[in-house]
Amino acid sequence: MSTQNWIGVMTLFLIGGLNTACVSSVRDNAGGPELTAESPVWPSAPEQARIRFVRSVAHPADLGIKPSIWKRILGAIRGEEEHSFVRPGGVVVQGDIIYVADPGAKALWIVNPGASRFSRIREAGEEKLMSPVSVAAGPDGSVYVADSYLAKIFIFASDGELIGTISDAKFQRPAGVAYDHSSDRLYVADSAAHQIWVFAGEGTLLGEIGGRGAGDGEFNFPTHVAVDQQGSVYVTDALGFRIQRLAQDGRFVAAFGHHGNGSGDFAAPKGVAVDSDGHIYVVDALFDAVQIFDEGGRFLLGFGERGVDRGQFWLPGSLYIDADDKIYVADGFNKRIQIFEYLAGDDDG
Repeated sequence: MSTQNWIGVMTLFLIGGLNTACVSSVRDNAGGPELTAESPVWPSAPEQARIRFVRSVAHPADLGIKPSIWKRILGAIRGEEEHSFVRPGGVVVQGDIIYVADPGAKALWIVNPGASRFSRIREAGEEKLMSPVSVAAGPDGSVYVADSYLAKIFIFASDGELIGTISDAKFQRPAGVAYDHSSDRLYVADSAAHQIWVFAGEGTLLGEIGGRGAGDGEFNFPTHVAVDQQGSVYVTDALGFRIQRLAQDGRFVAAFGHHGNGSGDFAAPKGVAVDSDGHIYVVDALFDAVQIFDEGGRFLLGFGERGVDRGQFWLPGSLYIDADDKIYVADGFNKRIQIFEYLAGDDDG
């Protein structure tokens, strides 16, 4: 590139940077609103609020993180796209760091608001990520990323360095991952094999659970998996239209749900997670909502509807609940992560 062209690019980018700075406060408030007294809650008054919207994040800038001027200039020269989520499919939080598996971008996003830093990981060693659909928090700040196309689980350190790969000839289409810190077990939902694979944290295969069927402990395209504080395992049995609960050793414990279009029914169940009070949250992509159940599978509350506003969804895929009961929902076709919080009450049953 000639010196004149370099100067032209830098001039345009600096002008663009100044214009962006002028509108950033407006965009941040609109695109990533923080918690206010007017934030949506569910259920609405006069009932006691249980869920409250906190903010949405469509790109690192919504958390006050922006690439350096030189990174932006280099990106413009290379013709790189804006640093925004494309189709987030999975989300997990480790400390202050948010990890987003984005199959649309073929990348793992690592967003660190505390350090005002982010990175977009597109390669695992010498392999390019193809369809990173889910992510789980691992030991010592690591994360597990399931790539359904490559049929592999990649283990990344907190800085994005590849530290391990889990692959097995039996893998068909790993879709969901969850790690149990208390037992050092990694659970992998393989949707095409209709099974849950169980590994030690470092990748040694320990066993498998299930097979195709409609019986207890059998699955019909399982897509997501979660572990609660007691080590119980929850599996989204997608085309069984139910959630199955397993003991830590894989034994069937209970199941709930059926196909339908009413409250508490399932049309396209996806992500599953459990809060500190044992409530079970299930994303339904066709309902564009999150439904909440008690430990026995009784429907308690739902929040969300089709739309682009705060608390609305468009084909949401998964969710994660952190230790503070913050609820992170991957709002896939709205290209964002929405954050809510569970408001515990004294009269919880």
